[in-house]
Amino acid sequence: MKMKLTRSSGNVFADLGFPPEEAEHLKIRSDLMIELCKAIKARGFKQADAAKMLGVTQPRISDLFQGKIDLFSIDTLVDMLAHAGVRVKLVIGTSKRKLKVA
Repeated sequence: MKMKLTRSSGNVFADLGFPPEEAEHLKIRSDLMIELCKAIKARGFKQADAAKMLGVTQPRISDLFQGKIDLFSIDTLVDMLAHAGVRVKLVIGTSKRKLKVA
């Protein structure tokens, strides 16, 4: 049996069929969540320690590590990263999509 492979677009959410705008928001939030989890793990913090450092509750940190993306806004994640001493840098580029003129 032959398997058909499809090359990724670079955004798993777009590949799963989310509308382009929503896929971009989800990718940004997931990237921020991943970096925040890395920062917490790098310090060797337990969830309670991380919660204290970030000024949130321990269940909020649990939600973060469980990947509950729908519970976190981009603003909240940027604030949490700032509390963790992580600098967030925005890079803007053009998409491969062509703009349609009406």
